[in-house]
Amino acid sequence: MARPKLLLRVKQNKLSQQISKIIESIDFNVEYLTPTQDLEQLQTSNADLFLLEVNESDREAIQTLLNSNLHFYRDFIFISNGQPISPLDEMMRQGAGYHLRQPIDLKQLKEVLQDYFSELLNNHKGVETIQASNIDQFGLLTGSSLVMRKLYRTIRRVASTESNVLIQGESGAGKELVAQTIHSQSKRNLNPFIAVNCGALSPELIDSELFGHIKGAFTGALKDHKGLFEQAEGGTLFLDEVTEMPLEQQVKLLRVLENGEYRPVGSQKTMLANVRIIAATNRNPLQAIQDEIFREDLYFRLCQFPLQVPPLRARGKDVTELAKHFLAYRCSEEKVAKSITEQALEKIANYNWPGNVRELRHTVERAFILAEAIIDVDHLIFEADKSQDDISDIIPSGLTLEELEKIAIHKALDENKGNKTEAAQQLGISVKTLYNKLEKYAEMK
Repeated sequence: MARPKLLLRVKQNKLSQQISKIIESIDFNVEYLTPTQDLEQLQTSNADLFLLEVNESDREAIQTLLNSNLHFYRDFIFISNGQPISPLDEMMRQGAGYHLRQPIDLKQLKEVLQDYFSELLNNHKGVETIQASNIDQFGLLTGSSLVMRKLYRTIRRVASTESNVLIQGESGAGKELVAQTIHSQSKRNLNPFIAVNCGALSPELIDSELFGHIKGAFTGALKDHKGLFEQAEGGTLFLDEVTEMPLEQQVKLLRVLENGEYRPVGSQKTMLANVRIIAATNRNPLQAIQDEIFREDLYFRLCQFPLQVPPLRARGKDVTELAKHFLAYRCSEEKVAKSITEQALEKIANYNWPGNVRELRHTVERAFILAEAIIDVDHLIFEADKSQDDISDIIPSGLTLEELEKIAIHKALDENKGNKTEAAQQLGISVKTLYNKLEKYAEMK
């Protein structure tokens, strides 16, 4: 069985010698990169783990590494003198691995390397015993790429704990599936998993939605209502797009996270929550804090364990294998046999997928409908390919701008299954503006 491979690049001779002795004692297969060789060569290496000494002069090369998404596929241990390097900080935020600052604790480094060696050795065993299926599944997640296997290992570790998790990733990457998988692998899996999109909650009713209310608490409260915290009792509460929650409600959520206590609207009775919180956002939460739309103290409460979901474009062969997976699923549903050409698969592989897995699934489903028996290149319609000329062919004439706007908004809501945050992003407007538009349409009825 092949030993896990480590690529080593250390600039200081003494440190290099010390680390080399540690690596040899653990039995890694070692590849050396000299200090004068460019870090960009890492992109062509087949090493499982990279141990790199870096400093400010490597900033540009680290930025290139960050842009390459290699940290989604491989594990990194960085050693630096502690001088701030922003692309390195961003790589660490996205789960690249360890950043050790000098002076190095060699005992700690050895423990980290031994842990990686054991994990990678077990992963190599798993690869050799993989079944002959096209794509693997873990919980509700589907993917066989190294980046997904790395995500599976991380989920398995955090699922067994009670830590709050903050999932970060682009729209359509599968954040809710990650949350459901964490719940299914946890000790709470026999209890409820309750999901809510914080951007879709009405600001006026959010207290009632989260904490419940008693009969007569306000006009229209005709009976007692259990809030999401009570509904999720003993299980998991998933707060999707948590950065879209109004600041005044963020304060109330923070209180629950601090002491576990909440009070239904109109009630004098204090209740104690027994739920695990998993939150998600497609924003950079640190940027949201800087923009003053997300509380820093709430961020630290939610982010006991940060988890980064890789974009589809960073998942290699998973792209085409997922396309086949979705096609097979539709064929099974419709009880027909449709195939796909190599040229179509090549086009799928070369597309950037800004809408991630959700966009891929929609693309395959549209192609399935358009094709008679074989899906070819012409049947693939990507979001980025939809030009203004295409749109002009399907817009009815004689409508006012307000009517066109209303059609566009309702179409976006339908395509995003009522998710107001994602509909607003698709339309290029804020969630608040979308709410205002919908309220205006309701008044016009």
